[in-house]
Amino acid sequence: MQTREVQVTKTEARGVFDLTDECGQFVGEAAAGEDGLLNVFAPHATAGVLIMELGSGSERDVLRTLDRLLPRDDRWQHQHGSVGHGADHVLPLLADPSLTIPVVGGRLALGTWQSIALLDPNADNPERRVRLSFIAG
Repeated sequence: MQTREVQVTKTEARGVFDLTDECGQFVGEAAAGEDGLLNVFAPHATAGVLIMELGSGSERDVLRTLDRLLPRDDRWQHQHGSVGHGADHVLPLLADPSLTIPVVGGRLALGTWQSIALLDPNADNPERRVRLSFIAG
């Protein structure tokens, strides 16, 4: 297994952050033309990873939907941090902290409009880490 940690410096306090290029670059180096699996893991309690279409307004739709499902107010038992931060701790119900993508011939086997993204609704943390791991097979 080969692994690398990617640092994500958030350009917005909350949002969806594209990881596709970093994942593709890592797989290109680690796979060396081989087949295998890429695991993407966000080691955070309040962030998840997604495969979705990016750049078409979907990012705003995801955050709006998330805010409708998990309102950012004081109803949450988990009360430290900014108002509504408790909702961030319920995020794993909707966005897993990890996902696995097939690698074929040293390239990510994503669909035409699919991208890999970090979903981070937590405004309290400007920096995040994501662990990329390639398993040849």
